[in-house]
Amino acid sequence: MNRVAARARRLPVSADAVTVAGLVAGLGAAAAIVCGAFEWALGLIILNRLADGLDGALARQRGATLLGGYIDIVFDFIFYGAIPLAFALVDPQQNGLAAACLLFSFYANGATFLAFSAVAAEAGLATEAQGKKTIYYLAGLAEGAETIAVFCLMALLPWAFAPLAFAFAALCTVSAGARIVAAWQTLSRLPPPSQRSAKIRR
Repeated sequence: MNRVAARARRLPVSADAVTVAGLVAGLGAAAAIVCGAFEWALGLIILNRLADGLDGALARQRGATLLGGYIDIVFDFIFYGAIPLAFALVDPQQNGLAAACLLFSFYANGATFLAFSAVAAEAGLATEAQGKKTIYYLAGLAEGAETIAVFCLMALLPWAFAPLAFAFAALCTVSAGARIVAAWQTLSRLPPPSQRSAKIRR
């Protein structure tokens, strides 16, 4: 991706534009699932992930921005929610409950991830353990690579969506629990807000 970005930087294409194009591809994948075009969905899922890698490489070469970091995170979450919803829409009776469980696990995982990032910013915590990120990146068992692998399996084996979704929902829920434990251990060692210049609102 860095080599591709080095060539692409000569073109009048910004990292933000690539991020938006990735979202369009991701929503296109969801639309393809609803229409039963699973081969198209697989290709568009892969295209979404390529865009997600390329926009970061472009941002590192041209200079990252807060807006770019923001839309990268938000658009990823929109994409992650759109795929289970699409499977629920294409076959509500077969996939509805599994999609609901998967979306719940995404919600829980996202809450633990983003809430810690917000509190970490207030506390002045920083890490580059997962590479340089706009926000504090609290690692978990189920992250982007695992999610995309499962999405690709779902597109390849749409009849197996329910068992795949239930299994991955369980993994995401365990990941959310592990993040809560990690956050609890980290934040409980910090001094209370009254002892710092920045105030953390509860």
